[in-house]
Order: sequence, then C-alpha cells, then structure tokens
Amino acid sequence: MKKLILSIFALMACSAALAQPVMSYEEAEAKANEILKSLTLEEKLSMTQGHNRFFFPGVPEKGMPYIYTTDASMGVKNKQHMHDASEIILAERTTQFPAFIMLAATFNPDLAYKYGHAVGEEARMAGAGVILGPGMNIYRNARCGRNFEYLGEDPYLAASIIYDYVTGMQSTGTLACAKHFLGNQTEFYRRRSNSIIDERAIMEIYTPAFKAAIDAGVATVMTAYNQLNGEWAGESKYVITDLLRGTLGFKGMVMSDWNSIYDWKNVILSGQNLDMPGEDAFYIKKKPADLVAEGVVTEKDIENMIRPTIATCIRWGLYDRYNSGKQYDRSLEAKLPAHLQISYQTAAEGTVLLRNNGILPLAADKKLLVVGKWFDKVPHGGGAARVTGYDHKTLQMELPKVFGNVEFVANPTAEHLKAAEVVLCVTGTYDSESSEREFAMDKKDEQFVRNVVAANPNTIVLVHSGSAIDMTAWSDKCAALLYGWYPGQNGAEALRDIIAGKVNPSGKLPMTIERDFADSPAVNSVPEGFNLAKAKGNPNEKAFHPWTYDVHYDESVLVGYRWYEKKGIQTLFPFGYGLSYTTFELAKPKILSKGKVKTLTDEAPLKVAIEVNNTGAVAGTEVVQLYIAEKNPTVLRPNKELKAFRKVAVESGKKAVVTFEVDKKMCAFWCDKSHAWTTNPGEYEILIGTSSADIAAVLPFVVK
Repeated sequence: MKKLILSIFALMACSAALAQPVMSYEEAEAKANEILKSLTLEEKLSMTQGHNRFFFPGVPEKGMPYIYTTDASMGVKNKQHMHDASEIILAERTTQFPAFIMLAATFNPDLAYKYGHAVGEEARMAGAGVILGPGMNIYRNARCGRNFEYLGEDPYLAASIIYDYVTGMQSTGTLACAKHFLGNQTEFYRRRSNSIIDERAIMEIYTPAFKAAIDAGVATVMTAYNQLNGEWAGESKYVITDLLRGTLGFKGMVMSDWNSIYDWKNVILSGQNLDMPGEDAFYIKKKPADLVAEGVVTEKDIENMIRPTIATCIRWGLYDRYNSGKQYDRSLEAKLPAHLQISYQTAAEGTVLLRNNGILPLAADKKLLVVGKWFDKVPHGGGAARVTGYDHKTLQMELPKVFGNVEFVANPTAEHLKAAEVVLCVTGTYDSESSEREFAMDKKDEQFVRNVVAANPNTIVLVHSGSAIDMTAWSDKCAALLYGWYPGQNGAEALRDIIAGKVNPSGKLPMTIERDFADSPAVNSVPEGFNLAKAKGNPNEKAFHPWTYDVHYDESVLVGYRWYEKKGIQTLFPFGYGLSYTTFELAKPKILSKGKVKTLTDEAPLKVAIEVNNTGAVAGTEVVQLYIAEKNPTVLRPNKELKAFRKVAVESGKKAVVTFEVDKKMCAFWCDKSHAWTTNPGEYEILIGTSSADIAAVLPFVVK
C-alpha cells in the first residue's frame, strides 16, 4: 500500500510542473480513497484536527506531510502563534499590502488579480500552502472591526474583486480560503452572536462573493464563529452541506475558524472537514474517538469527514511539494520589488477623494504643516490580517521629497494652526477583529479635527480607517477630505503623489458613509445595555456559551445604499462616490438594439453604450457604474442594484465609449418559495452613473 501511495504522489509530481490544480477533484477523490484504505482508525481520527495551530493534519510516514497555512488576505503573516515555530522557516521579508477594503475601492478586478498573484507568490516563498483568506463578508455594520478585511457593502462589487483575486492567487499554486461562511457581520462577542438572516438576503447579498470564489475554483472555505439562524456555522449541516456544497456547488475542503466548534457529533455529520486549530476546549465533552467507540458515529463518517482534506491536498500537489522539500521557493524574493509596485498601485487607485474646494493638488512651493497621528507610522488594522511588512514608508519620510517646506507637529497650538499656509490633518481609527468600535472617533481625536478645521480653513483631512466614521461635524468645513484606509507599507508614497498631483485619485467608496449610525440597519446589532469598549470577543476569551444573542437582519436585501435609498435617508457620502482632479460627463447613452421598445430575452441580451468625456484640464480615470431597477416588482426589491462597472482612463478633452451587456440574470431575484433565481417579465430600467446617487442616464427596457 505504501508503494501505491508513493506512486500517486509521483504522478502528481509530473503534473505539478505543468499547471495548478494538477488533476480534477474526482480524480483526487479517487486517490484519496486509496490512501484512506491504508490509514488506521487512530490516523483517521488525527486527520479531523489541525496540527500545531497553523498546519493541516497529516500522517507523514504514509506520505501525507503537515501543510502550513498562514494569515492573511493582505499579505503573508510572518509570525504565527505556533507551539513549535521550528516547523516553519520564516521568510525574511513579506509585503504589507493595503487593506482589502482599499482594494475594493479601486473598482479594478485586473488589479485584484495582480494583488492575489503577488500574495500567492509570497506564500510560496514563505513555505505556506494555504492563505487563510480572502475575507468576503458583506459590510453591513460600520462598527465591525473586520470591515477593513472585507470588500464593502455591494455583493456584485465584492464578487468581481474576489473572482480575480482567487484566480490570481491560485495560479501560483497557493490555495485560497474563502471566509467566513456565513453571516459574520459583527465582532461583538462573535462567539455568541446568532445572525438571523432570511433566505433571500442569504442568496442575494451574503453568498454572491462566495459563489464567485467557488466559480474561480477556490480550494478551501472557512466557516464563521457565529450562529446562522440558530446553528453554529462550523457544525451546521444546512450551512456546509446544503448551502455551501449543495446550492453553491463547492467541492473542496471546509475548515472551522479557530476554536469555533462545540459538539463533535454535529461537526462530523455537518460536512465540516477540519477543526482548527485542533486543540480541544474544556467545554467539548465528547471527542471523535469517544463518539466512534460509543457507536454514535462510524469510522465511515470519519472517512467522509477527512476525505476532502486529503483530496484537496492531492489535487493541488501540496503533498508532493512538501515531500520533495519544495515548499519554499526563495527565488520568488526577486519578485518583491514588483509586489511593492502592486501595493503602491492599490493605494494610489484605492484612495478616495471625498471633498476638494480646489486646494488639491497642492503646489510644491506651499508651506505645509502636518498634524495629528500616524504621520510617522504606517496605519494598519489588527488581528489575523496584521502583516508586519518591511522598509516602511511614512508621510514624514515621503512628503519632504516633494514639498520643500514641511513641518510635522503632532499637537500644534491654535496659533500655530492659524499661521500655517496649508494644514494636513491625519486622523482615523484603529480597527481590529474580535472587537467593535463606536461610529464616532475617540473623543480626543474628534475634538482635535474639529479644532484644526476651525482654526484654519485651508485644512486637508486624511482619514485612515477600516470603515466609515462620523464626519458630519467637520467634513463640509475642511478644504479637502481624503479617505486613505490602511494603505500598506508604502502607501505613504501613493498619498504623497496624490497630494502633489502626480497621481489623479480615482478611488470610489465601496460602502455608504452615513451621517449618523442611528440611520444604519445595523443600529440594533448590539444588545441593549452593553458597552462596546468593554465587551471584547477576543480570540483568547473563554469560549463556553452560557448565552447567545440574536442579530436580526430585518432589512433583508436592503443593505447599504439599498437601505438608504429605499428609506429616503440622506447619507454623507454615497456608495460608489469619489472625486477626481478632472471632471467627467457621461453622454449619449443608448441601448444598441433595433426597435423603439428595447426588449431583453433569454436569447438576446441588451448591449448598452455610453460616452465618457473628460471635460477637465488633466487626464483622469472614471468608474462608470450600471444599475438595474425593476419598475413594478412583486417582492421587496431595492430602488436599484449595481450589476456592472467599468474603470476607464480618459485624456483631457478626449472621450471614451464604454459598453455593457445586460442579460436576464442581472434582473433576477431569489424566490424563497421556489428556492430559485426568478426574473419577472415586465418593465425595467438601466441606470448609469458615477455613484449610486449620481445617475446620468436612465434607459427603459422590457423583459420577456
């Protein structure tokens, strides 16, 4: 049998040099079945749980080595909390890329491919077979500490970015892990929350990004900490077998989030494949071996549980790579300069200009006073997504390279502020998993910004945060407002070039910024009487659950701009919004089909065209956004939904023609009676604009 196993891996070695994956899932599953025949019951049981906190389990003496996994979506985490760090040889340097939400703000799937490919190469360099990302939970709640790890509020935007990111990463042979499945929109006591979400919202809002990852061939999926409709996601047959594997068609392996299971019987029978990190908590009374011994589950059940883990490692050539000592590809260190360029491009395209009275771009001879926090540091989020990086660039290092007279003062006097020609005020929040923060900034930081803009009208405010913050008191009083997110280790270079005008900003908000958190559909997501600052669901908390609390997604499909538009609530800045140093005009919209009545059928999609005219003085890039609205819906539907976008660069005084194709799938909703996608016949509209609130063209059509 050992000879058979080695011959299986030898076949994989021949294929691995050609492409990834090295075989179909069905072929890999057949080979996994052969390996299962050689394993003892004890070995099979060992394969149900992770090894040394960040490794897939293995049976090395049977040709299955332990496979190293590492955080995060935004780069390769160089230091993991392992019991025995000697099992992995750390890479000397890995890139700290901009936050995922900044990647979403680029509205650039091609860049997402490059970003994912670069992270995948660094994982190969560092000896990791699996990256524990991308994160793709929909932004519902501005206070959620993990929003910076995700891709905003719109399922189409998130799906578009995810597809290319996963494709780019896995083209390197590094496996991606789509997380957290499903309903993880809060970090407040995340091991105690129960997300109550209706079927339509699950299918229309919360699973499209996961479906895109599956369509891109994602190898692994991680379940969430929370309950979904009363069942823990990591041990729910509905979540894993019925929804993920059944409805969405996933064939790979599923792992739990760290320390998120409670009942091993449920886990084994749910479709879950691997408990991570594999250290039984005190509150889990029955272990897999106990359940087999008692006849509660069978050895066959254990085999069914672990088969996808083995098959996935075979399919992607991981066992051969580790067995042959080729898990480390240090030659890829030569790619680090190219990766830095991708990081720079993400920060340059993802920075969003929200306000500008003409002060930006700033002339090099201006006297600039930089105040606030983080000008001497690289802003970043915390938790699993925290990547250390190297050769960090800060504003204090970069701005003097362009501006001849720059002064840096963290806490200037009022007189100092008033005397300055131009002030750059750097502010924001530190966001992290396992906690939520108030919508308003820390009182000291908020008052500081108010004082600065009151003292000097020529103030540019630069915000570093992972999601929206309350800016109503000062956003209309500053001369310019930039949203710089967490821009990565060299993001200061991109911000320098934007402020100086070398780069024309083109980022767009991937979420709505509300005026008041009371306007949000997530306003009641925290139980009454709890204090956010004192309730940390950190990863080391005692995970026993004497109580849970419900998070009601009563807004159903009305998430983000869908909610604010339907309710007629005025926002501070709408989804898809972002300014440029030039101006654009959308003109001559038309549906390119014959006849006065434009009709969409199964056989004949509609082709749509619109001109993008650069009416300003400099070259720039615009994101043209196409939304669809059903005029007389039979169920609750948003006023409009994003269904396509194009990012187009146009020279000053020139124009470009952007085209789209609209098919019936883009008009569909999920019917919770037939449990299928449904498109009503009738009247619809195509709405084209530059944000959800800035619509330049409305084109009626009919679906038959």
